[in-house]
Amino acid sequence: MTEQKKGIKEKLGSGKPTFGITMYTCTSSVVEIAGNWGLDFAFIDAEHTAFQIDGAMEKLILSAKISGISPLVRVRGTIEWDIRKSLELGADGVIIPQVNTADQVRAIVRAAKFPPQGRRGGDGSVRSAGFGGPGFKWSSYTENANKNTLVIPMAESYEFFDNIDEILAVEGIDVINYGPADYSLSRLIPIDYSMSNPEVNDRLDELIEKCHARGIKVMAPCIPPTAENAAKLAAKGVDMIIMGNDVMFLNQGCQKAFEAARAVS
Repeated sequence: MTEQKKGIKEKLGSGKPTFGITMYTCTSSVVEIAGNWGLDFAFIDAEHTAFQIDGAMEKLILSAKISGISPLVRVRGTIEWDIRKSLELGADGVIIPQVNTADQVRAIVRAAKFPPQGRRGGDGSVRSAGFGGPGFKWSSYTENANKNTLVIPMAESYEFFDNIDEILAVEGIDVINYGPADYSLSRLIPIDYSMSNPEVNDRLDELIEKCHARGIKVMAPCIPPTAENAAKLAAKGVDMIIMGNDVMFLNQGCQKAFEAARAVS
């Protein structure tokens, strides 16, 4: 019997950093390739892409499951339908952009968690419920979903940090994803994903300190995605490290092809 792979929640519980990439190209092959290489999570984006929470998204979630990588869906916002549908299709968690207030977080938890933690609507005929198949019980389904589903609001504005203590006090948050680009935009700071700007770096440090004090994990991008930069983020205490994205890798490959062609012509 093959050894069952650990889920993302279990991996986070080990105290060691986890690693993944963001997917913008909406292709299942990228998800499967990332899983084949042993990455921990697939950050599937439906905020900045043509993706919908529909059959195309379902295909990517299934691709993640068969290749052993945890599917996390970034939805369009604090939209109850997007959150519930992503989880019912089988996502291990939802990432919610542009979160600025505790009221938004309460709405997210309400949509993502079953009672008594939230008010997520239920149906036994969906993938997350095993389609109501052998051994299905509502009590164990809702309990396991509340325990294992990751709720991941994004900290990507000065408003989030103005309200950080009130936001983090909301029960039901598992991870906060730091977005240095949109934070920089909100503060009119030049965008630098490497977080070399002292203010951008300080906000990450603040986030890690306050999240870890409450048992909340932190996600952040590693750009450029080198071993040295990943080690720095891990040393800071980042628990989920995003090692670039598929569009970045395509650009790098095409750049090399272009440079090689120029050298020959």
